[in-house]
Amino acid sequence: MSDSGKRRVQTKKDTERGADDIAVVDPVWSRVRREAAELAASEPALASFLYATVLHHARFENAMSYLLAQKLGTADVGSLLIRQLFEEAYAARPEIGEEMRADIVAVYERDPASRSYVEPLLYFKGFHALQAYRVTHWLWKEGRESMALYLQNTISDRFAVDIHPAAQIGRGVLIDHGTGVVIGETAIVEDDVSMLQGVTLGGTGKESGDRHPKIRRGVLLGAGATVLGNIEVGAYSRIGAGAVVLGPVPEHCTAAGVPARIIGCDTAEQPARTMDHMIRSGDIVDYVI
Repeated sequence: MSDSGKRRVQTKKDTERGADDIAVVDPVWSRVRREAAELAASEPALASFLYATVLHHARFENAMSYLLAQKLGTADVGSLLIRQLFEEAYAARPEIGEEMRADIVAVYERDPASRSYVEPLLYFKGFHALQAYRVTHWLWKEGRESMALYLQNTISDRFAVDIHPAAQIGRGVLIDHGTGVVIGETAIVEDDVSMLQGVTLGGTGKESGDRHPKIRRGVLLGAGATVLGNIEVGAYSRIGAGAVVLGPVPEHCTAAGVPARIIGCDTAEQPARTMDHMIRSGDIVDYVI
């Protein structure tokens, strides 16, 4: 079973207890708690912090709501109210918990700076911003647009990541570093995408309606990459650092430059997982998009 999932296991007395007592095994949360306990033992000065943020809580969702509420609470809307809002979202849409687990596994597997599961939970603001966005998206879908926009603004202030609540983002997504990432209202980011700092998924002007990029599964977006307009970046393609993409990118291809050109294609790689920005095979095609 993947670490990003949860499974149910029946105990000896299930027939006596009934379905409500079937234990839930959560490998991601179990690992986070184990790592937090080990860290508290090796760094006693952090023990109180680790207890408050991880070890005090029964579930991953509880820890996430506590940590984000501490970061996003303001004088106008306090951390207690923010936490209640997050817990409400998790209860109403349990898929958010599944998505955050897939995201933290993606960080651990793809980011060489991540040496444990507990590090992204505690310290990585790209991960924090993405999890906070997931609640703003739920609020937006529930018609609570003012609260969603309030939180979006606060997330941008705290983490320097600006994701419109209406944007659609899949699971297993890595936002590495996070600073300067901007994702527009009608953008779509599918599962297993990786992006570095400074990425912009924006519009091309004042047009209304569907006006932002569609980033398909497994895409790698390099640092400072800009993708503009209602265009598609095909599955398992990669956009080089600093590129400005103004036209569609085919699947499994690499685009780089200003304006971006298709500089090579590879039918096998999954660049978002390998975090590899280099062309490994395929002909140089070199055409403007």
